[in-house]
Amino acid sequence: MDFSLNEEQLQARKMVRDFTHKEVIPTIGEWDRKQEMNPATLPRMAELGILGICIPVRYGGQGFDYVTLGLVCEELERADTTLRVVMSVHMGLNSMAILQWGTEEQKQKFLTPQARGEKYAAFCLTEPGFGSDVANMVSTAKKVGDKYILNGEKMWISLATKAHHFLFFAKTDTSAGARGITAFIVTSDMAGVTTGDIHGKLGVRAGSTGWVKCEDVEVPAANRLGEEGEGFKIAMSCLDNGRYTVGAGATGLIRACLEDSVKYAHERETFGVPIAQHQLVKQKIAFMQQWYDAAFLLNMRVGWMKNQGIRNTREVSVAKWYATDHSVQAALEAIQVHGAYGFSDEYPVERYLRNSKGAVIYEGTSEIHQLMQADYALGFRDNKPLRCELPAYDAEFWQSEPEMA
Repeated sequence: MDFSLNEEQLQARKMVRDFTHKEVIPTIGEWDRKQEMNPATLPRMAELGILGICIPVRYGGQGFDYVTLGLVCEELERADTTLRVVMSVHMGLNSMAILQWGTEEQKQKFLTPQARGEKYAAFCLTEPGFGSDVANMVSTAKKVGDKYILNGEKMWISLATKAHHFLFFAKTDTSAGARGITAFIVTSDMAGVTTGDIHGKLGVRAGSTGWVKCEDVEVPAANRLGEEGEGFKIAMSCLDNGRYTVGAGATGLIRACLEDSVKYAHERETFGVPIAQHQLVKQKIAFMQQWYDAAFLLNMRVGWMKNQGIRNTREVSVAKWYATDHSVQAALEAIQVHGAYGFSDEYPVERYLRNSKGAVIYEGTSEIHQLMQADYALGFRDNKPLRCELPAYDAEFWQSEPEMA
């Protein structure tokens, strides 16, 4: 495994870093206080090609590899979690699922406009009464001729009111538990689809979070992703990709806490010297550096495995678990370094703490990941390949234009 970054990866990281430093960081505090999403965020990310960063060129993407996706997510969350959330749902949970499980027709019809940023995408799994307990979802899909009739409501859906395409999970067999779940591509303009926003969140306030409801929605059979009953496997493979973006983003949040704390420690003086010279402040800085390095390496391993086409359910679980838990701890330490100023929104560290709490809940709670890691260690779980794995990165294919018919 080579830990060095190639020129393309470095250029992509620099592009996103320049974007966030010039266009996001100066104003994100204002949008956070207003609890509104900057209307320029999604169009600007689309314009820069971020929304299709690791999708093959032939499907409207930029043709970068999966390591680059992680680097991009780190840079986005270093600025604010809301930008990384966009990548988690639009790219990790939706676009990469279509790349992995979709037919060629579905890739042309749905993936291509998503990669170009012409359409935004979301992921609909969690329900008002069921989060981690996916097998007991109550949404249903009944096949009638060449269509399915969908009914159900999904909650805590990022980009709910912004997305054009939803990856919606429902039971085609209510008696089969997890094996009765099927995945569908639902569009916001279908009759019976309604959405709404959720307000009053602790963090990620400058982002869009809401609910999606389907009432007797007629979905063409051609919009089914995978086979009937494969929905649970598809959802879990989506989470492998989403957890990668979350873990990489949380790594960026740890870095934000570290960099802001270092800057403040050099500027702030007590007892006649910069607080950077106080041993207990040094200890907090050292911990944050350690957490960042470990989180970065864990996520780099996952990116490398994805590039090789290797299933990484265990590895991405531990990367997400470690990075998100330590992003909360890093934010707490950053506030301590800033003292009373860390308790106000004059400095961004209080926002870092509020934003960090979401990631230890979504994409599998920290407790779920603890159980997963224990089950792997005890031999109760395996990492066998799925019927359909995320395709390994092939630079020649990813960066080539499709042949003309």
